[in-house]
This record gives sequence, structure tokens and C-alpha cells, in this order.
Amino acid sequence: MDLSNRTVLIVGGTSGIGRELARRFAAEGSVVIVGGRNPEALAELADEGFGTVGIDVTESASVAAARDTVLARCPELDTVVTMQGVMLLEDLRDPAHFEAAKTTIDTNLVGTIRVLDAFVPHLVRRGAGTVVTVTSGIAFLPFPPMPTYAASKAAVHAYSEALRAQLDGAGVDVVELVPPAVATAGQEKVNPHALPLDDFATEVMDLLAEEPTPREILVKGVLMHRWAERDGTYDDLVAQRSRALAMLPGRPSPS
Repeated sequence: MDLSNRTVLIVGGTSGIGRELARRFAAEGSVVIVGGRNPEALAELADEGFGTVGIDVTESASVAAARDTVLARCPELDTVVTMQGVMLLEDLRDPAHFEAAKTTIDTNLVGTIRVLDAFVPHLVRRGAGTVVTVTSGIAFLPFPPMPTYAASKAAVHAYSEALRAQLDGAGVDVVELVPPAVATAGQEKVNPHALPLDDFATEVMDLLAEEPTPREILVKGVLMHRWAERDGTYDDLVAQRSRALAMLPGRPSPS
């Protein structure tokens, strides 16, 4: 992927990984529009020189309005990154978890589909472009305290595979970014092994610049997750990660 001359929309780019990638694309010479729900964050990004657009991926009308705004402003849009996501703890023994599950699916999976449905037809009409979906190492190696998050990201992985197959020959590439735990949004407080954001973003941009661009952007820190089943480490790693169930209220700490 040529990183220097693109017009990139990053949905969910107002903080964390998305915000850093927006800065990296801009530093390479691309035009970047950041979409999100937080007006204060969007104002800060506008002050940095980014294009911005308000978008709530859980509302179809909001997504459609954002599409119309972006394409009117940037008809040359050629890259769409779907970064939005929520990570919520759930105790599956308590039916009250359903609201968290519903929110997670609507944001992470259905929100991704809404964004793709809005912008893929434009890219197909152009006959060239790139879609970047964002999953997680947890899509391949579940983290038991966040069951629906894992399920939603596994679903986005499967959806990305199907989208790539259906767009074959249309000139539109589908790239899946698979982050591990990255030291942002409080991850560093609960996971001392979280990858520093700067290191993660550098590795991601290097991988995106490879020719050809990999179908899956796998930094070194996520390889143990992505290939756990292949490598025969899956059961042991899930058992280790299950110790984190102590994070849930009323759960005893592992002995």
C-alpha cells in the first residue's frame, strides 16, 4: 500500500490506536478524515489539521449522513478504516450481562457492517481502494471475562474473509488489522505486557507498506494469539487467560 498519497477515513479514530494511525497516515502525506462520536476529540483533531466527521455507528442515519458528508468533501476517498469498538466485562451467570452483549455486537459487528455498506459501493465504483477492518488477537484466542467482545471480533474476521472473496476482481482490497493488547485506553493498567502504542503503530505502518500488503496485519505481539490452535498452545493459553475471571465481581481469585 502506498501510504503517501491516499485519502483515508478512519471511523473510530478519535482516541487510542485509531488516533495514532491517523497521525501516521498524515505524516506519510495522506489526507485523513477522522470519524467519531466525541465532539471534543473531533475538535482537537480538527485543530491538528485533520478532517473530521461526526458518526455513530449504532445509528444507520448517522452513518449515511457521515458518508454523504465525507464523499461530498472528498470524492477521491480511497481508504476506509473501521476502528470503532467497545470492550465490556460480562458475567454470563448473570442475565443482566445481555445489555453489554447487545451493545458490543451492535458496535463492533453491526457497526462495522453499517460502515462497510455505506462506503464499499463508492470504492467499487472507483474500481480501486482499500478497506481495513479491525479485529483483535482475542478473536483467535478468547479472553473469558469479555466473551461477546471475543465473539464480535471473531465475527468481523469471518465477515472480512467473505467480503474479500466477494470483492475479488473489483479492485478493492480488504485488509484485516489484528491488534494485541496495546498500551492505550487503560490497557496498560490491567496488562503489563501491553505493547507500547508507538511501537505498535510503527510495526503496523511497516506491514501496510509491504508489497503486496498482507491480508492480515499481524504484529509480532499478536502471533501467539493468531496461531495458538495451529501451534497446539490454544488450550493452555485459554486456561491461563481464564484466571482473569477474578476481574468479575464475586469471582474468587485463582489459587
